[in-house]
Amino acid sequence: MTSYVRSESPHPFDQLTIETLRQRRSVKWRRYDPDVLPCWVAEMDYPLADPIRAVLSELVERHDTGYADFDGLADAFAEFSARRLGVRVDPESVYPVPDVMVGIHVSLELFTAPADGVVVCPPVYPPFYSTIPYAGRRVVEAPLAYDSASSRYDLDLDAIERALRTGARALLLCNPHNPVGRAWSRADLEAVAELAERHDAVVLSDEVHGPLTYDDSRFTAFGSLDTPAVRRSVTLTSASKAFNLPGLKCAVVVAGSPEMRKVFDVLPDEVPLGTSIFGVAANIAAFRDGDAWLDSTTGYLQHNRDLLGALIAERLPTVRWSPPAATFLGWLDFAGAQLGNEPADAILERARVALYPGERFGTGGGGFARLNFATTSAVLTQAVDRMAAALT
Repeated sequence: MTSYVRSESPHPFDQLTIETLRQRRSVKWRRYDPDVLPCWVAEMDYPLADPIRAVLSELVERHDTGYADFDGLADAFAEFSARRLGVRVDPESVYPVPDVMVGIHVSLELFTAPADGVVVCPPVYPPFYSTIPYAGRRVVEAPLAYDSASSRYDLDLDAIERALRTGARALLLCNPHNPVGRAWSRADLEAVAELAERHDAVVLSDEVHGPLTYDDSRFTAFGSLDTPAVRRSVTLTSASKAFNLPGLKCAVVVAGSPEMRKVFDVLPDEVPLGTSIFGVAANIAAFRDGDAWLDSTTGYLQHNRDLLGALIAERLPTVRWSPPAATFLGWLDFAGAQLGNEPADAILERARVALYPGERFGTGGGGFARLNFATTSAVLTQAVDRMAAALT
């Protein structure tokens, strides 16, 4: 059996132990019994960046736990966006919200009408399916095109156009795409923009995984396009995924034009005030001072991605996947393993590894499961070993 050892010096993340991780109180480590390896929800296992730890410690030392002030957040994000994401953002267009899904909910209420159709491209992030009807709108699916031979996914532009032509008023885009890991190309996004312009639709672009794009790929922000569709778009993002801050509750929405800014300007105070003072401080620290940590972490994740590919090829030959261009999520096709429509159930029972069930991602999710590889290389290897033993 091949041994996969890092060729470079050990990474500090390698020092994390299962015993240490099991002391955490987050849902990832508390949902399942202690004998289960949790590789399901999209949380990282890694220590926080030092600038983030410092600012959070300062808040606690000052007993500074009141309502959030947003001074500096828009500027910090605009600087990060220009430096890391390749798109210049006017800070006046940046608005704080508690998290990306709240931003989506608010944007749907502001820019669509009750009962309007909202296009999603499954398999896709499960909260899209609950948030759209909660906002009083309809989910309209335009499933991704899947080539099972290559395990590659592409946008089905014909399906998107059919959905828009039959009355959907918005497209909820996931870029990079969760769970399949595609970072949509400029050509992909320009094609989507052309359809949105033709049908006068609003584009909501969830770009929370954008900073986690690997060396062999490129992230293109929807807002970087030179197209009229950008003026009718909203970008939603946060430091939450790239810097492991989801529980701190802070995200931003970026209005695509002055006209859209006028609509966001009338948001009630209750929306931004749902944002945590810890989340605002942590996001500012991440955007301004987190580059070194982000580079190191993305390098470690890329190693884990490649390690997972090698382990699947050797130890899980009936499982198919396509290495993600971005995110820390592997989308695994278990059809060849004959585990039924929901393989995560069988993997949990037989291998004591928790994966995210594929059916929750909508059409096309049956027979798949999502694996979070943002853990140590040792835990990842143990998880694959357990699955391999269970499948044989």
